[in-house]
Amino acid sequence: MYTELKTYQIIIALLKKWGIRHCVLSAGSRNVPFVHSVEEDPFFHCYSVVDERSAGYFALGLAQQIQEPVVLSCTSSTATCNYWPPVAEAYYQGVPLIVLTSDRNPAMLGQWEDQMIDQVGMYDRHVRKSVNLPEVHDKDDFIYCQRLVNEAFLELRHHGSGPVHINIPMKSYNNSFNIKELPEVVKFDRVEILSPQFLWIEKIEKLKNANRIMVIGGQQSYVSQELKTALADFVRKYNAVVLAEYMANLDLDEFVNPTVCMDTRYVIPSKFKELLPDIVISFGYNMTAGVKEMLRKYPGEFEHWSIQEDGSVVDMYRSLTTIFECDASFFFERCNKECDAENNRQYSQLLQSYEKHVIVPDFKYCNIYAIRKVVEHIPSKSILHLSINDSIRITNFFQLQPNIKVYANIGTHGIDGCLSSFLGQAYATEELAFLIIGDLALFYDMNALRIRHINNNVRILMINNHGGEEFYFNRMWKNEASDLHTTARHHTKAEGWVKENGFIYLSAHDKDSFDEAYKTFMKQDSDKPIFLEVFTEMSSDAKAIYDFYDLSRPKDLQSEIIRQSKEFVKRTIGQEKAQRIVDMIKGK
Repeated sequence: MYTELKTYQIIIALLKKWGIRHCVLSAGSRNVPFVHSVEEDPFFHCYSVVDERSAGYFALGLAQQIQEPVVLSCTSSTATCNYWPPVAEAYYQGVPLIVLTSDRNPAMLGQWEDQMIDQVGMYDRHVRKSVNLPEVHDKDDFIYCQRLVNEAFLELRHHGSGPVHINIPMKSYNNSFNIKELPEVVKFDRVEILSPQFLWIEKIEKLKNANRIMVIGGQQSYVSQELKTALADFVRKYNAVVLAEYMANLDLDEFVNPTVCMDTRYVIPSKFKELLPDIVISFGYNMTAGVKEMLRKYPGEFEHWSIQEDGSVVDMYRSLTTIFECDASFFFERCNKECDAENNRQYSQLLQSYEKHVIVPDFKYCNIYAIRKVVEHIPSKSILHLSINDSIRITNFFQLQPNIKVYANIGTHGIDGCLSSFLGQAYATEELAFLIIGDLALFYDMNALRIRHINNNVRILMINNHGGEEFYFNRMWKNEASDLHTTARHHTKAEGWVKENGFIYLSAHDKDSFDEAYKTFMKQDSDKPIFLEVFTEMSSDAKAIYDFYDLSRPKDLQSEIIRQSKEFVKRTIGQEKAQRIVDMIKGK
C-alpha cells in the first residue's frame, strides 16, 4: 500500500519507470509517506542510516560501487543541511544521487513554524538540477509535478553525471497508506546524437507505424536549405503533415497554417479531436496560441517529441515523451535514412481539406482590409516584422509571396521593442523591409524613429484604432471604464513625430484614402522611409475578426446553436450582465 500524497506517488512511480531501486532512508516524520511506501514495495532495496551526513556518504559509496543512481530521503529542516558535505562530494566526483528533502507548508516559511527552513534550491551550485514540487490537487498539478521529477532524473547523467535535488512540500503530516496502485506516469526519454543505435531505431520504428504525425515548426530567424530538404523528404516518406506559421520561415511548398484553422475561439473541440495526431514533433522556438492551446486540451492522447539542440525539457503541449538533443536537420535526416516508405497522404489531406474550408471574404474598411492589402503584395525577398498579436493573427490568414523572411518578438510577446527590433533588421538588408504595428506598440517605442540608422527601404504600416484592440478581441473589455484602464483609449496621432524624423507620412481614414496612400507606400524606390497611419476603431476591428471566424469555421449544429444563443443573450442584456449571471451560476 502506498501513501495518499500524490507528489510521492509520482516520485515512486517514476523511480520504478527509471529502474532506480536503491534508497537510503533516514528516520523522520515528514518523509514517512515515502519511507513506508518504498519499504513495503519489493521493487526497492532500502537501507536505514539514521544520521543524514553518514547516510549521504553511504549512498555515495553505494552508488560508486553499483554504478547506479541512489535515492536519499530525509525529513525537513536541519536534517537536510546534513546532506551538504556528501552532496558536494558527489558533485565533484560526478556521482548520481537523488536527494529527496521533505518540506512543510510553503506558506509557513518565516512564520516560526517548527522544523522549517528555506530548502528550495538549498544545495545551490553543487547539484546538477534542483526542483521544488507543487502540491498536487488536479490534473494540471500532476502534469507539472511529473515534468519536474523527470527533469531532475534526466540530469543525473546528462553530459556527465552528479546529484540532483527534489524538494517535496506538504501542508501537514500524512500517515495514511490506502493506495493499492500507483498512478500511471510518463517517463521522459532523451535521445542524443551519440545515443545507442537501438534507441534511435526504436523511435523510428514507432514513426513508421504511425498514421498521423504532426510536425510543428516554431519561430526561427534562419532556416538552412538542408533542413528544408530533409523536412520535405520526411513528409514524403512518413505519414506526416507540417504545421507552421510565417515566423517559422520554412517557406515550404506544402504546409498547413494553424492560425487559419485552429484558433481556440471558434474551432470546435469535437472537430479538432478528429484531427488529433498520434505523434507531434516540434522544433524551433515559440509560436502563437492556436494549435498550442488546442493540443493542451488532450494531454496524454498523443506523444510529443521535442527537438531541442541543448536537450532542454519543453513540455509545450503537456504530452512530452521524448527529447531529441540535436538540431532539426540531423533529426529528419537520421529518420529519412531508415525509411523507404511513402506517405499515404490520408492525414495530410485531412488537415489540408480542413484548412481549405476557410472562406476569405472581401472586407469592409478595417484593420484587416489594410493589413491584407499590404501583406499579399509585399515583394519576394523582402522582410516583414509583425508587432505583435493582432498583426501576427491577421497576417497569417493571407498568402505571402515566396521567400519573405518574417520576424516577431514572440519570445516574450511584449510590445516594448518591436519598432527598434525591426529597424535593426531593416538596416541589415538592402531589400524592402515592412513593419505592421499597432498604435500602443508604436507609441511605446516611438523614440526609435529618431535612430540615425534608418534606411529608405523602411515601410511602416501603423494601425491606429485608438487603443489596445487585443482587449476587445480577447473579451477583457467590460464597459466604458475599460477604455480608460484596460484598452488605454486615446486620440493621439503619430503624424507630427513621424514627419519630424524625416519620414514620408501618409494617412487613411476609409477605403478610398487607403487605396490612394497604398500606391505610394508600396513603391520600391523612395528617397525617404515611408510611414502609413491607418485610422480605424478597435471595437469594430475586433468584431471584424470574429465575423471572419464565424464565416470561415466548419461548425456542427449543436455547437453553433450554443454559440448563437450566447451571442443573443449578450446582445439582449449586455455582456457585463451576462457575465454576472454566469458568475452567479458558478457560485463566484
